[in-house]
Amino acid sequence: MAKITLGGTPIETSGSLPNLETILSNFELAANDLSTKTLKDYKGFRKILNIFPSVDTGVCAASSRKFNEEASSLENTKVLCISRDLPFAQSRFCGAEGLNNVEMLSDFKTGYFGQKNGLDIKEGAFDGLHSRVVMVLDENNKVIYTEQVPEIGQEPNYKAALNALK
Repeated sequence: MAKITLGGTPIETSGSLPNLETILSNFELAANDLSTKTLKDYKGFRKILNIFPSVDTGVCAASSRKFNEEASSLENTKVLCISRDLPFAQSRFCGAEGLNNVEMLSDFKTGYFGQKNGLDIKEGAFDGLHSRVVMVLDENNKVIYTEQVPEIGQEPNYKAALNALK
């Protein structure tokens, strides 16, 4: 379990992030049109997984906007923003923000993605939501970078995540 904080209050996650150099397990997440997306749908692309509790919080929105801005200049890279928000909320958010370089995916149906990858917050106000995490995968889904953000109210280290792709 990772020990993180929410507003300075210690909380724990459900486990540890996948180890570097491992292959990320396949996932099934809901797209905004309610279709099911799997890791196989992004075969051959590098991937930045921007994982967070909810698009309806300031820091989550900021990270989505920042990765949207950066994604336009990345070659052969998909930015996947993953939360437990309903796809309708994710779609509304992207439309209102004009985000078109990131893809929103939802783990609302089963929460299995968060459970499998040790992301779930296990107590406090955000119990059951995903913690703030960035994972970068190469074209073969090998994990080349992870960051468990230690305070949920902090933004991730964008520069480090982007540098992992160089």
